[in-house]
Amino acid sequence: MLVGDAAQIRASYVRQQKTDKRDAAHILKLLLEGRFPRLWMPSAEQRDLRQLLIHRHKLVEIRARVKNGLQHLMLNRGVQLKSKLWSQAGQKALPELALEGWAGCRREDLLGLLQVLDGQIGKLDEAAERASEQSPQAALLRTHPGVGPITALAFVVTIDEVTRFQRGKQVASYLGLIPREHSSGGKQRLGAISKQGNRFARMLLVEAAQSACRLEEGFRKQYKQRCHRMEKGVAKVAAARKLAVRLYWMMHTQTAYPEIVRNESSPRVPLAGES
Repeated sequence: MLVGDAAQIRASYVRQQKTDKRDAAHILKLLLEGRFPRLWMPSAEQRDLRQLLIHRHKLVEIRARVKNGLQHLMLNRGVQLKSKLWSQAGQKALPELALEGWAGCRREDLLGLLQVLDGQIGKLDEAAERASEQSPQAALLRTHPGVGPITALAFVVTIDEVTRFQRGKQVASYLGLIPREHSSGGKQRLGAISKQGNRFARMLLVEAAQSACRLEEGFRKQYKQRCHRMEKGVAKVAAARKLAVRLYWMMHTQTAYPEIVRNESSPRVPLAGES
């Protein structure tokens, strides 16, 4: 090793040591002043509620596959009932369909699985209903049209301490509902949403936003306007982002629906449940 190289390595080491000492002193100052950022950790109760919601979601996915299998058996026999298959008439026609061999065995197994899954999911639905009623925050969010016990409870256990966020945009970013940005040369280029954060909560918000569009005229009007100038999938995500921000402000200000809408829009906008 050359003498010059050794001197450069020694100088770099000395600079790094000085930087480390300066950073340590800065961190110590923040700790003493109580300004060091805290890492948020959900409580044991919140983690347990998350397991309840995730377990229910996984069972619902399995039930959907079972139902698709039964639809497939009906289609093979030229019977197309779609959603009517789960009505009383459809449930009566399914066992009466003439199926022999392994097709009949498959039908019996799938019907047995469906009955078991319905019972298990029903128990989880009751548990989620009780948990949402016992949570003041979830009960508050359920006053919004389209937001049921599952969505309300999932939003509460995901956000938890609402004071962690200073504005709605931070909540949308936390849930992965804001577009990625690729900007350069003074030009702003927005891409698809980041999809960071809780995927389960994001999915529930998209579904709840679709229900809100059917129940509230203001939501429906904005959604239809977006559909005219962007893809339908993008419009759904935009509606979910609007709903997430509104739910955040409901929690932050402890304001129920429809008061929260009156605070953010013109009083001339008709609200859900009003003539």
